[in-house]
Amino acid sequence: MRPMQYQFVAIADADVPRSTEPAFQYMLDTYASETNKVVSVWREFRDGDLAYRPHPRSTNVGDIFKHQLLSERRFFGEFIGIEEPAPADVLPAEMTVAAVITRLTQLAAARLAHLAPQRAEWWHTRVPFFEVERERIWVFWRRVLHTAHHRTQLTVYLRMMDRSVPPTYGPTADVKWDGSDPTNSVSAAGRK
Repeated sequence: MRPMQYQFVAIADADVPRSTEPAFQYMLDTYASETNKVVSVWREFRDGDLAYRPHPRSTNVGDIFKHQLLSERRFFGEFIGIEEPAPADVLPAEMTVAAVITRLTQLAAARLAHLAPQRAEWWHTRVPFFEVERERIWVFWRRVLHTAHHRTQLTVYLRMMDRSVPPTYGPTADVKWDGSDPTNSVSAAGRK
């Protein structure tokens, strides 16, 4: 069975720093992997697609890109409390697909470097999160889920644009490989 392969990898496994606390390495690996999944989806868009919205009340592609960059900055800077660039320095000078992918990758790599040396006590410290307090580790996972939400939103846009949808967790209608085993049946779900 061949494992899932991305056509493009923004952050290679070898570039993910090692956590000071081995029990937290999975978080760094997951953040890098989720960033790679976002990049895989964003690469399917063209510069001419940035104004696309499937409905007048929907957010356009370019604004979802901006939101991803700015909201990650807010989560990691304001809530988690790591060093982040000033908000005015987060977006690229020119909003192109290539520029937002480059910026997303740069910011994620810098965050990994800040997160890697953190100890368990730091991760479990309660921090302000909007109007409540949560542990940093909780805020981190909320960020990952928020990112997955917007990535999925954009895969729907791709499908509505009749574009290829890249694999993120497994095969899609557009991308399959030998040995892929999607769980689309009761028998597949019942395997042990």
